[in-house]
Amino acid sequence: MSNARLLWSSMTVSAALMLSACSQPADETTEANADAPAAETTGQTIRIATEGAYPPFNYTNADGSLSGFDVDVANALCEQMQANCEIVAQDWDGIIPGLLAQKYDAVIAGMSITAERQEKVDFSEPYFANTMVWLTNTDGSFDPMAIQNVTLGGQRSTTPGAYLQDNYEGKDGNTVQLYDNYDNAYLDLKSGRSDAVLAEKVSAKSWLADNKEGFGIVGDEIDNDDNIAIAVRKGDGLKAEFDKALSEIRSNGELARLEQQNFGQ
Repeated sequence: MSNARLLWSSMTVSAALMLSACSQPADETTEANADAPAAETTGQTIRIATEGAYPPFNYTNADGSLSGFDVDVANALCEQMQANCEIVAQDWDGIIPGLLAQKYDAVIAGMSITAERQEKVDFSEPYFANTMVWLTNTDGSFDPMAIQNVTLGGQRSTTPGAYLQDNYEGKDGNTVQLYDNYDNAYLDLKSGRSDAVLAEKVSAKSWLADNKEGFGIVGDEIDNDDNIAIAVRKGDGLKAEFDKALSEIRSNGELARLEQQNFGQ
């Protein structure tokens, strides 16, 4: 073997040994940092939209600040991701258009995963599961087992609103009236302009806390496989970061604590 070949062989072996020596610590570092917040969100500002008119998920306080389960979840996720969280209010009808127009980076607003929405946005893993209930006057005038010739209220662009339209609009003499938010739906129920409101259970219970006299939930809960998640723009890497942070706050009990804090038992 020539001196040149001996030198080349020696260099090749040395390089292989160096590569082998470096690869193991790199793997250990990757495993050690597997649960660490991603560098993409650390120190970054994430702008998040919520409705601010859907208690107890989100609502606007007298001083204009935002509160509720969605706001608490958003803050917990941003803390987990070591990101700065900026939460803004956006009317429900414009909340997805605003996301697509890049007015904000994500929507955390009690938004249900639906096939129609999935055509426009990507969703994180669910952070809450809803059921629907009938909220009505407790005088016995509304029978959830025989819904005929009544006016039914709900919020437009929601899963209960779509359920009302699909199952009751123009059928058996029924009329469906959809509102821009649940507050207005409940006002018409209270004033007698509608006979019942179909709403998510936690929303109905929140309203009943201050309107117990003469009103209540009737009939069985309706499970329509309603899962609430975070919406981001299609292909946005924030989805993976939110999924990871959601897994963490679910595992460490923070998500359950926030549910208890906002919804009670």
